[in-house]
Amino acid sequence: MSGVQRFALDGQVAVVTGGGGGLGSAGARALAEAGADIALIARNRAKLEDAAGLVEETGRRALIVEADVSDAAGMVAAAEQVAAAFGRVDILFNNAGITNPQTVLDVDPREFLRVLEVNVAGAFHVIRAFAPSMIEHGYGRIINMGSILSGRGMANRAAYCASKAGLANLGAACAFEFGGDGITVNTLGATVIVTDLNRELVRTQPELYARIVQRTPLGRLGETEDVMGALLFLASPASGFITGQTLFVDGGYTAG
Repeated sequence: MSGVQRFALDGQVAVVTGGGGGLGSAGARALAEAGADIALIARNRAKLEDAAGLVEETGRRALIVEADVSDAAGMVAAAEQVAAAFGRVDILFNNAGITNPQTVLDVDPREFLRVLEVNVAGAFHVIRAFAPSMIEHGYGRIINMGSILSGRGMANRAAYCASKAGLANLGAACAFEFGGDGITVNTLGATVIVTDLNRELVRTQPELYARIVQRTPLGRLGETEDVMGALLFLASPASGFITGQTLFVDGGYTAG
């Protein structure tokens, strides 16, 4: 295998959770453009249908699975649907996530736990549901959607910080458990990527995001396209000797 073939995903099947959101739909299209068929998992069917359209524009197949990642039984059922449609899974992009911009003293305990339920337990449920297919054929790429806050704190983001740190370390543990089965597990540590999840926060908290920009050597927040190259690399054969890592896609934010 040489050149761009190392990055080709022809004949592979990718599962994308949070598949109707900004990063999810962009990631699904990028993986499809590289040659993969895509199973999209999310709760909002209308957004899933839009994302499926982006996949099908590339000539690849798209499967819509309307489900909540925090539902363990729902993820087992989702894996059965994907197996029936495609027969196997090669790539898992664990992208589903939520946030809660409140202080430790202000956040309702139930809301704090809901962030952990989706961002950490949700990824756990998805991995448990889809990893067996990878183990069966001895190959897999699991990419978890982390954050610059996977390794540091920030005020008013306690639940999110806790969840993203937990997600990165879950990935590291899985790297040890699945490495012998030909499966790599890595985390994308993205800076603030302006999507539907946080667009209103960027608008209403300009001072916070201005500080992030000032600390970032490349001098801006991220866009969805900034993440796609790193996603494709970790999803491809080119990253075969990289596992248990967090790849920061942050314009240099974590460099200092």
